[in-house]
Parts: sequence; C-alpha cells; structure tokens
Amino acid sequence: MTKIGYAGYRFPPVIIQQAVWLYARFTLSFRDVEDLLAERGIMVSYETVRRWVKHFGPMIAADLRRRRPKPHSTWHLDEVFVKIDGRLVYLWRAVDAEGEVLDVLVQSKRDKRAALKLMRKLLKKMGFVPDEIVTDDLRSYGAAARDLGISHRHQRGRWRNNRAENSHQPTRRRERKMQGSRVRDQPSDFCPSTLPPTTPSTSSGTSYQQRRTGRSEPRPCKHGARSPPRHDRD
Repeated sequence: MTKIGYAGYRFPPVIIQQAVWLYARFTLSFRDVEDLLAERGIMVSYETVRRWVKHFGPMIAADLRRRRPKPHSTWHLDEVFVKIDGRLVYLWRAVDAEGEVLDVLVQSKRDKRAALKLMRKLLKKMGFVPDEIVTDDLRSYGAAARDLGISHRHQRGRWRNNRAENSHQPTRRRERKMQGSRVRDQPSDFCPSTLPPTTPSTSSGTSYQQRRTGRSEPRPCKHGARSPPRHDRD
C-alpha cells in the first residue's frame, strides 16, 4: 500500500486531512472551509483548500476503501441525472445494505449497455457475486442481469431501493450549493473549475483578503457583526 506523501507542504498532514474531510463530509464551499479554519487560527486560502481536495481527496478515499471490511452481500443500484459542463448525464451509483458507496459511474445513457458496464465493474472490483441486487423498475437492470447470469439474484421494486435513493441526497445538496458555478470539474464532488488562480502554490498560507488588500482586516459576518482580525502565523 502506497503511503500518502505530504512532503513539501507547509501545513502538517492533520490540517490538510481536516480541510479535505470538512469539504467532503459536509455541504460546504471552499470559502466555508477557509472560514472554519480561520476561526481556529489557521490562515489558508480557499484556492489552497481546492488544490488539497483535488490532489489528496482521491488518495484519501482510496486509502479508506482499502481499510474498510468486506461490503454487505446486498447491493442497491440506482441512477440519477446531473448536469456537468452544461451536458445532461446519468450518475450511476451502487451502495450496499449499510449505505456504504461501492462505486459511482458517469454515463451518457441509461440503457442496457450502461447498466451492464456498471455491474461488470462492480463484480470485478468487489471480487464476489452478491446474494441480492436491488434496483428500481428500469428494464435495463433486468436485461444486464440476464446477460451476466445473475437474474435469479435480481430484485426489483420502487420502494425497495430507498437505500440507493437516499444515497443521492448529498449529490443534490452539493449541486444546490454549487448552483452559481457554471462548470463542474468532477462528478464525484462537483468542484468548480472556474475559480480564480489566487494561490501560486498549495503551500501558501496567506488568505485571499490579505493578498488583495495587503493588510489584515476583519470580515463582516452574515448577520452584520464583524469577525476578529486575522493575523499571519508562520
């Protein structure tokens, strides 16, 4: 197992991991994470947080997947449409009976070929055939299961697939949070790719407000109160 390297970064791994966790776990923007870290005396720009999430996010997620135990033998499959770069696509998602996300796949259609691609990828990735595969009434799932010879394990029902339907909720919340962004960079987290390049490197620790004005000024809060001034901490 390859160890995640944090060499060359100004901040210790625990701060980088905390920033990535805040963005991935909760429906927060990069500026929200910047403000939360600033409340704890950690001066990091939102652009630095974006670079951390883009660079370390996939590696941290892969490391967590390797550590988790074998998934439940009941899988729930579902698809939902999303807009990426102004184009309507389908986000296919597979979760187990405990709500753990097994895999996510973006495809342009929701036909038999798309369902077959998702199932084959899941079977190869997990290394075993589940006892039960639960889907909605989309016929593409049944046709794909017949081709793979697992139709006897396939269960259909609109209300039986609530586990997968609930798994789409974080995606919808992220979409609403990023509604003002015209371009989405990655379908897994809907990161905006049009943010201004205000940070020359990921090791920069000064905030965007300080670089723009050259001084540390208090920011107005949402309800009119003023936050305490920020100070550089090297």
